[in-house]
Amino acid sequence: MTVEQLLLFSEPSGPKIIVVRPIVLNGFYYEQSSHKFVSFVQGRRYYEILASRCKFDRDWQDKIKRERSI
Repeated sequence: MTVEQLLLFSEPSGPKIIVVRPIVLNGFYYEQSSHKFVSFVQGRRYYEILASRCKFDRDWQDKIKRERSI
């Protein structure tokens, strides 16, 4: 009987395939054109709140406007 060693955790030799995926939005963003806070789930618009009616903390609103505006 011959013994054959399997390399289970080594990377295969040959050309590497790079998969490019589109950027998918997740979370809350501030939409400047409509002045709304918008929630995205897996790239789809899920929920909208007018900035004037938003009941979230003012610090949170300012942070989202600065860091996550679209």
